[in-house]
Amino acid sequence: MATFYHVANKAIIVIDRISLWTGSVVAPFLLVMMLLTCAVVIARYLFNVGAIQIQESVMYLHGTTLLLGIAYTMNLGGHVRVDILYQRFGPRYRAVVDLIGTLLFLFPLALFILWTSYDYVAFSWSLRESSAEAGGLGGLYLLKTLIPITAIFIILQGISELLKSLCILLYPIAPSNNRSTDNRTPAPGQANG
Repeated sequence: MATFYHVANKAIIVIDRISLWTGSVVAPFLLVMMLLTCAVVIARYLFNVGAIQIQESVMYLHGTTLLLGIAYTMNLGGHVRVDILYQRFGPRYRAVVDLIGTLLFLFPLALFILWTSYDYVAFSWSLRESSAEAGGLGGLYLLKTLIPITAIFIILQGISELLKSLCILLYPIAPSNNRSTDNRTPAPGQANG
């Protein structure tokens, strides 16, 4: 019979892999954005040519990277937090803070984004919205669709973080609770407990 610890650990592994996968998918966009930005600057200042489609491509890639990178960054513990007291806490106190933060702030915010973005995205799809600029890119509705998708990824990663905190609180001496200093991810090779 599988214990909560083993089921939770398997769920954590699956969810974290999804977050890491999305991060690895959008990471190359940063290089493409840099190259396109250089192309826009060169076209504008050397050849005095506007490149609205390239500029909008940079904007679309930036939005995609930002939105799909949120859960990835959460998984790595890369978001800014007030560490004045948190870094001095032991693993169990950090787990309590993370648990409360996830339940009181992360889940309500993600659910609010999911709920409020529905009409916004549906309206954009109904218009097959594209750029307001002449000669701009189409498919703006696809970019806007990433808003509720991001909320779903945030909820998934929040579940993973919640399970990690519960495992620390319920099983304080379990092998997978030997985490890195930021208390975000299981130590390598110990994810299966």
